[in-house]
Amino acid sequence: MDNASTRTARPLVSARTAAVWAVLGRELERHAGRELTVLDVGGGTGGFAVPLAEAGHAVTVVDASPDALAALTRRAADAGVAGRIRAVQGDGDALAGLIAPDSVDLILCHAVLEVVDDPAGVVAAMATALRPGGAVSVLVAGRAAAILGRAINGHLRAAGAVAADPEGRAGARDTLRRRYDAATATDLLDAAGLTIEQTHGVRVLADLLPAAVVEEDPQALLELELELSSRPPFRDIASQLHLFARKP
Repeated sequence: MDNASTRTARPLVSARTAAVWAVLGRELERHAGRELTVLDVGGGTGGFAVPLAEAGHAVTVVDASPDALAALTRRAADAGVAGRIRAVQGDGDALAGLIAPDSVDLILCHAVLEVVDDPAGVVAAMATALRPGGAVSVLVAGRAAAILGRAINGHLRAAGAVAADPEGRAGARDTLRRRYDAATATDLLDAAGLTIEQTHGVRVLADLLPAAVVEEDPQALLELELELSSRPPFRDIASQLHLFARKP
């Protein structure tokens, strides 16, 4: 009975975000006792912003959706951190005009570079906004996972389209404009003068396993995700790639 209870207990951090939070946690520990100025580009309803504000940091969320920002505001109020979160309507491509240069300690840019018009411009704007020594957490859709997932589900032509397309798209109806591998994502950040410190896979297995397997032992899945997240080739088949880089 006790073993079953331990096995099925749900972890406090989801396997889908554990690798990202592990990296962010180490960065927060690096600045222990200091209030950081954080920018969350495309931060939506505050899945990362609210916990960071609860940890004592000042967070600005830039998002194009007024509905998402309204939900963020309610969520921040419910958590008692409304005074630490600022909501700004705008998209990633407009970032350069929204944030002052050398004003931010930590930037989150999760699931944004796949959809903007000019990813290089967005990364350059983030690099400009960072203070020297500041860091950026970038999460992008993985190309290999898109191929593998479609093939496993029997969509072989769609898998072939993603493999053949220079941007990793499945066709005109694809909701993403591009996908990345570790090399192309690294090149993008390198070009903006950022120094890559860590690269991890996020959702290495979580999107491939049947729901029943995920629900059976979420803690085991979380531990396995963390174990595989930094190990090629497992890292490189993850649904998303997480790069953590710093401004010299």
